[in-house]
Amino acid sequence: MVVYNFKTIVKVPGSKELIDIILSRTQRKTPTVCHKGWYIQRIRDFYARKVKFTCESFTEKLTQMLNDFPRVDDIHPYYADLINVLYSKHHYKLALGQISTARTLIEHIAKDTLKYLKYAETQYRCKCQKRAALGRMATIARKLNTSLGYLERVRQHMSRLPSIDPNTRTVIITGFPNVGKSSFINKVSRADVEVQNYAFTTKSAHVGHFDHLNYRWQIVDTPGILDHSLEDRNIIEMQAITALAHLNATVLFFIDISESHYTIKKQASLYHSIKALFSNKPLLVVANKTDLKAFDALEPEDRALIDAIAADRNTQVIPMSNHTEDGVSKVKATACEMLLRFRCERSMQSAKIKSIANRINIATPTPRDGKERPAAIPDAVLARREKEAAARELLSKNLREEGLTDEEAIDKAVTEQIESTREKRVTLKDIVEQNGGSRNFTFDYRTYWDLANPEHRFDTIPEIMDGKNVADFFDPDIEARLEELEREENELEAAFEEAGLGADDVEDELTEEQFILLQKIRSKKQAIAEEARLRHGRGNNHSASMPRHKIGQSLKAAQERLGEIGLDTTKFTALVQKQSATKVAERGRSRKRALEDADNVDYPGVSAAEEVERARSRSRAERMGDGAAGSDESDTDERGRSRSVARSVSRMRNHPSHARSQSRMRGTVPERGDGYKDFAQKLHADKLERHTWKRETTMSRTQSNRHVYDEKPRHLFEGKRGMGKTDRR
Repeated sequence: MVVYNFKTIVKVPGSKELIDIILSRTQRKTPTVCHKGWYIQRIRDFYARKVKFTCESFTEKLTQMLNDFPRVDDIHPYYADLINVLYSKHHYKLALGQISTARTLIEHIAKDTLKYLKYAETQYRCKCQKRAALGRMATIARKLNTSLGYLERVRQHMSRLPSIDPNTRTVIITGFPNVGKSSFINKVSRADVEVQNYAFTTKSAHVGHFDHLNYRWQIVDTPGILDHSLEDRNIIEMQAITALAHLNATVLFFIDISESHYTIKKQASLYHSIKALFSNKPLLVVANKTDLKAFDALEPEDRALIDAIAADRNTQVIPMSNHTEDGVSKVKATACEMLLRFRCERSMQSAKIKSIANRINIATPTPRDGKERPAAIPDAVLARREKEAAARELLSKNLREEGLTDEEAIDKAVTEQIESTREKRVTLKDIVEQNGGSRNFTFDYRTYWDLANPEHRFDTIPEIMDGKNVADFFDPDIEARLEELEREENELEAAFEEAGLGADDVEDELTEEQFILLQKIRSKKQAIAEEARLRHGRGNNHSASMPRHKIGQSLKAAQERLGEIGLDTTKFTALVQKQSATKVAERGRSRKRALEDADNVDYPGVSAAEEVERARSRSRAERMGDGAAGSDESDTDERGRSRSVARSVSRMRNHPSHARSQSRMRGTVPERGDGYKDFAQKLHADKLERHTWKRETTMSRTQSNRHVYDEKPRHLFEGKRGMGKTDRR
C-alpha cells in the first residue's frame, strides 16, 4: 500500500494570481451596493462582511498549501532526507514558515480592521478602513511571490517522485553505473526503465512490482554510485545513499565481472566504502554479465575480492546474465527468501514476541513406541527414481567429456533430456481435450470411485418417493409382462382386421350387461369433464359462465322450459302477470306526470290536454305520413311557429327525461331506480363524479403537462445585478 502520494498536492498560484483569485471571489460573493438610506450600523456590517470574507479566503488558500505539503519532521526518514537532498530542508521549511507567518498577519489585520469599523461614524470612514485592510492583505501576499514560486517548483518535482512504501517488502539494487541494474528490474518486474550504454542513465529512483510466494514485492532501482567520499557525491548519488540508509530491504550489490567500464577492484572498494549503510540488512552479491565473461574464468585475484565481499557478510555470490536470463529467477527468489527470513528473525527478537511466546504452549508429539514409520513410497516410484538417477549420472558424464564445465548448464541439459523421455501420465484434462473439450465431452467421475465392490460403481442412484426406495417396489418381471401384454394387443388387432370389424361392430356385439357398463363409463367420464369445466371456468371465482344463447328469452319460453322440467308454474304465471300490471301502471303514471308538466307551462289560449292531444296526433301523423294528417293544414300552427319547431317542442315535452327534470327542479323525489333517497344526495354524487373526472384528466398527464409555472421567477428578484437594465427589479 502506498503511504505517500505527492501527486495530490494542489497547484500553488503566484502572488499576483492569488490576489486576483481572492479579490474576484470577494467581489462575486459579497454585496456590492451600499444604499443611501441605511443606518450607520448596517453600513458597518456591510464593509465588515467584505473584510472578513477576504480574510477567510486568504486563510483558506494558505492553510491548504500548508496541509498539502508534507512536514519534514512528521514523515518517514527516507522522504525527509530525500527532501533535504533534492530541495534543501532549510529552504523548504523557510518557505512554509513564510506562508504560515503571512496567514497569521492577515488574520491580525482583519481583527484590527473590524475593531476600527466598530467606531467608524460615516460611510466614508468605513470604506477607507475596508480599502486599507484589503490593500495591506494584498501587500503581504505580494511579498510571498518568491516563496510561492519555490513551492510550485517543489510541487512539480515531488509529483514526479516514485510512490515508495517504506514499510513493505522491498528489494534495492545498487552498484556502479552500467552494471545492469536497470536491465534486471525490467526483467523481473513491470517497470520500464530506460537502459543506455553510458553512465548515469538513471538519474532518480525507479520502482517496480512483482509477485513472489503470493506476496507483492517492490524493487527499487537506484542511480549508480561512484567510489569517492560522501562530501563529493552529487544529488543523483545521494538519492541512492538515502534509499540504502532508510529502507528495510534486501540489498543486491551488482558487480560487472566483464569489467566493461569499471574494474572489479574499484567495485570491491565501493562496497567497503558504503557497507555501513546496509549493515543491518540482508545482502546478496550478484556477479552480472556472465554472457561476456564466465564466472569460472575470473582471475584468482578478482575471484578472491568477490569471495571476500561474500565472506564479510556471510552471504553468497550468484552469477547472472540479463542477456541470456541465466540466474535471473534464482537471484529474485533468493533475495525474497533472505528478506522473509530476516524479518521473521527480527520479529522473534522483539519484546512483543517474547511476551506473547510466554503465553503459548507449543506441543511436541512424543513417540508412542520404538517402531519406525517411514514414508510409504510405491515400488514403481522407487524404481523410476533409480532409473532416472542412473540416466542422470551417465548423461552428466557424457556432457563433461564433451567439454562442458558449467554445472548449472549440465543440470539443465540433463533435466531436459530426462523430462523428454519420461512417460507422461494421461490425466482427466487430457482425456477431455482428446474428446473435443469440456463443451462436447463430460468425463464420468464414477470411474475412480473406491467402493468395496467395484461392480457397483456405475449402478443407478436410488430414487426416493415418500421416504421409500422406488427400486424396492419394482417388479423384476415387468418388462416380460409388458411384452406379453403388447403381444396380446397386437394379436387382437390382427384378429379384428382379418374379420373386417370396426369399433362400431365391436360395440354391437356386446352383451346387455357389457353395454350398460359401457354407458356408465361414458356417463362417468362426461360428468368428470363437466365438473372440470365448471371448476376451471371463467373468472377468478371459478364460477360457471352463463350460456350466451339463454340470454334474452321471453318469459313464456322460460315458463315452458320449467314445465318441461316438471316444476309447478302457477306461481311463476302470477308473478309474470303482476310484473305486466306494474309496467302498465308505470306507463300511466309517466303519462300523468307529462300532463302535469305541460300544465305548468304557460301557453296562452291552449290547455294542457289540448297540447298533449295535438302532440299525439302529430306523432301519429308523422308515423303514418304527411298525407294522413290532412293536406289542408298550413305551414304554421295557431301560435305562429313552424311545423318542424312545433314538432320538436312537443317531442321534447313528451319525453320522460323532460318530466323527470321538471320534477327534480320542483324538489320532488327522484325517479324510481335512480338509487338516491332525495335530490340533495344525487347532487352530492354528481359533484363527486365531476371532481373525480377533473382529478383524472389533470393529474394523469405527462410530467411536462403537470408543470406548475412560477409567477415570480426567483432569478429575476434576487442576486447581484448584471451590466444590463435594472428596471425589471
